[in-house]
Amino acid sequence: MNQSPPAISVDRVFRRYRTGRRDIPALNGVSLTIEYGEWVAIVGPSGCGKSTLLNLLAGIDSADEGDVVVGGQRLTGMSENALAAWRGREVGIVFQFFQLMPTLTVLENVILPMDLAGNGRDRRERARQLLDQVGVSHLADNLPSELSGGEQQRVAIARALANRPRLLLADEPTGNLDSRNGAIIVDLLEDLWQAGTTIVMVTHDPEVAARASRTISMRDGQIVQESRRVPHAVSTFAANG
Repeated sequence: MNQSPPAISVDRVFRRYRTGRRDIPALNGVSLTIEYGEWVAIVGPSGCGKSTLLNLLAGIDSADEGDVVVGGQRLTGMSENALAAWRGREVGIVFQFFQLMPTLTVLENVILPMDLAGNGRDRRERARQLLDQVGVSHLADNLPSELSGGEQQRVAIARALANRPRLLLADEPTGNLDSRNGAIIVDLLEDLWQAGTTIVMVTHDPEVAARASRTISMRDGQIVQESRRVPHAVSTFAANG
């Protein structure tokens, strides 16, 4: 019987950064497999390599050695243009600082990735549905500067979901939010995971990591520990949102 490939396969990946005359290792022989349907939290101290690993999975950075395969696509050796096109189709990315376009309305920010990917049909309707899903449809005509941090992050998640990616990557999605808004975002991520989205999330917050189905701990560019847990069975996003 043929077994479908995993969502992510990382095989003995090394990444080094040049600083002056020194090579600084960021990842040191990391190997990792993530299946579709998992919600994985990557944790560890600053400088341990967790954000570097996430950037490799997104095709934003490239490995010096080893292979990175995401959704059946081998990223190693792809051109920048090919990576950008692949990323727009296959992966949704949520950043700590939202990175919304300041001159576009909330609705236009969500429509933008659909335009870039050529998914023009019914894009306004889909954008409104996504904004409703994350609880900010009433802000569709506002500019990002008119929103709170938590509202902006919800818009960023809607934008990340615009092209129906099977994989959502989140880099410190609650790191720039207060505890109340952070809890709303984590509840929303859990709702998305329960609906079938595969999530890989970098976080420094142990309470946020505790909501994931699997936690990967990193130190000095290596994976040092893994654990699995049963997350909260009931989402509270509807109550808070």
